[in-house]
Amino acid sequence: MIEIGKYNELRVLSKTEAGLNLTDGDKLVILPYQYVPKGLEIGDNVNVFVYIQKDGRLTGTTQKAYAEVGDFAFLKVVADGEDGTYIDLGIDKDVYVPAKEQKRPMQKGYKYVVYLYLDETNERLLASSKLYDFVEEEDFDFEEGDEVSLLITEETDLGFNAIINNTYIGLLYHNEVFDNIQVGEQRKGWIKKIRVEGKIDLTLQPSGYGHILDSKEMILAELKKSGGVIELGDKSSPEEIYHRFQISKSAFKKTIGSLYKERLIVLSDDSIRLLTDDDAE
Repeated sequence: MIEIGKYNELRVLSKTEAGLNLTDGDKLVILPYQYVPKGLEIGDNVNVFVYIQKDGRLTGTTQKAYAEVGDFAFLKVVADGEDGTYIDLGIDKDVYVPAKEQKRPMQKGYKYVVYLYLDETNERLLASSKLYDFVEEEDFDFEEGDEVSLLITEETDLGFNAIINNTYIGLLYHNEVFDNIQVGEQRKGWIKKIRVEGKIDLTLQPSGYGHILDSKEMILAELKKSGGVIELGDKSSPEEIYHRFQISKSAFKKTIGSLYKERLIVLSDDSIRLLTDDDAE
């Protein structure tokens, strides 16, 4: 079955004046000659993105679309239309965003995170910036501590909302963010907490004992490179710690606490240093 708004592997059936007829064995898709790969012959298979033209024809393209139906994506508004706007999908066919599907009025020249879907009445490709209408709110396929992919969607008073694995939505609190992140950015993240009410807290730092082991090795290596002393300690700011080690202050404190218990370092409020023979006396 041909999936509109997605890539489909189709067979070349015949040639016409307008282009090649492609088929899945049931329906026909026209592939205009300008998008026909060199050397493609009748009987060959070709992977094309399928959409519906204004005249109702199924049309294919070998252009690279930025996203498919069912995807959340960060796309640019390229034109204003009647009661809506059009966004660039990376192919010759722009995608319409009805005004009623805009969380806030969308302006030409700006990029927004949207969800791509098909109009139920005519199967034409549409987009919406009302992301909460399209995310799943239960049956999570991850657990606390799991690594996930994130798409940053907006900044709020609490932090940054992010789409998780193209399916769910969660929150990165401001105190979990130590570097500059932007709306539309793709990030690797971790599930920090799944709340009883289904809300998901996120972090950009891995957690757990395995992460502490990695951090211990990194900090010991940095201490040796720095002559045995690093001017960071318990009273250092989260930003200073993240800038040096790319870990949170909480992870830093756990790591240096573990190194101290193993009698590998000496701690002070503003620095850590490798334990020496003199310290042992």
